[in-house]
Amino acid sequence: MDLTSYADRLRRELAVAAQGGGEEAVALAGRLAAPLESSVRLILLEALSEAADEITRELAPGSVEVRLRRGDPAFVLTRSPAEHGFDRPPEEEAEAEAPVAAGKDGGTARINFRLPEQLKGQIEEAARQEGLSVNTWLVRAVAATFESAGRRGPRRSAAGGRRYSGWVG
Repeated sequence: MDLTSYADRLRRELAVAAQGGGEEAVALAGRLAAPLESSVRLILLEALSEAADEITRELAPGSVEVRLRRGDPAFVLTRSPAEHGFDRPPEEEAEAEAPVAAGKDGGTARINFRLPEQLKGQIEEAARQEGLSVNTWLVRAVAATFESAGRRGPRRSAAGGRRYSGWVG
């Protein structure tokens, strides 16, 4: 989705509104339009992200994500397995057979978080090397971290708060 047309439209609307204030206002609007473009793009991205979150709540367990590619947003739809209408691919079948840590009731929950692109790449590579999905790899890594922390107990940081540390292999 190209946001340029929206930013251009706002620039034109600003110029039209400034015409009522005379030549000085038109000149000022022209000087303000360029620096405001990045803010306009950011606000549009925030609106698209909130819209995707609202749609995701309605689609659950499916989801909609907004991903930024070379400065332009793109929507990604993830359907629930029941909506696909076909059997799981072999790699998902292998994951289903592998044990994954679950809560006491065996249920699962969804959490969205942002992380640096470099770290995301490292996680994807580690999951690929183990033949797992990123989600399964992350679940196992977090579970191992808490298991490790539980055996040793939490350590106090210098500031007096709790800090968990450990190694996930």
